[in-house]
Order: sequence, then structure tokens, then C-alpha cells
Amino acid sequence: MSSSAAQHLGVVPSVFVVEHLPHATFPEDDEWIALVRAPEGLTVVRETWPTGSGDRWIGLYGGGTGHKLDVPGMLAAIVGPLAEAAIPVFVASTFHADLVLVPEPRVKEAVTVLEEAGHRVDTGHLRSVDV
Repeated sequence: MSSSAAQHLGVVPSVFVVEHLPHATFPEDDEWIALVRAPEGLTVVRETWPTGSGDRWIGLYGGGTGHKLDVPGMLAAIVGPLAEAAIPVFVASTFHADLVLVPEPRVKEAVTVLEEAGHRVDTGHLRSVDV
């Protein structure tokens, strides 16, 4: 991997769920992190309780350093190694960086894969049961 694509990622301190609301145009509350409206409905990313049930995701974010929108390959440099390791992702991009969600049970593996690909991952926000 070229050093320009290597990134410093941080683990977001929250645990997330991804919901599909097929008939909604906007969530009923304001407790969401990201929304994507498509013809098949609304996708909502929101925080969940640390002990919540269902599919839970851990977020990796660009560490606040960000990247310019015209720099190609930044997201591919992260999701490519995860795809090769068969680790599912859900991505929400911001103006400054990409939020890459990985399934909570696979976060340790995801961190290892990303570090082996040349990224630095700050795991300070992972709960002791996750690492």
C-alpha cells in the first residue's frame, strides 16, 4: 500500500445499529447518526445501548485528520483489505472522512487486517470484551 493511502483510524466510542425503514421519509426521533434515503426506503445509522441486542457495529473513523474530497482511493484502501478478509462493512462518508462500520464480533480481526495493510488504528475506545 502506498503511504499516501495509509490512514490513522480511531475507534468511535459508540456501538451502532443499521436499520431499514421501508416506508419512512425521516426517522421519528433525532437520535440518528446518518440517514440515506433511497427508492426502497430510509437507512438509519444510530447508536445503541452497549448491552443492546441484534446486529451491532463498531465504527472506525479517520481520526479527525480527514482527507480532501479529490484524493482517490482513501475509502478503497480501508474497505479493500476488509473485503479480502471477508469482513462485512457498512460505510457512511462525511465531508472530512469515512465512518466504516464493522460487525462487533469481528472488530478485533478488522483491526488486525487494517494494521497489516499499513493503517494505524487507535483502539483506546474498545471495550475490554472487544479486544
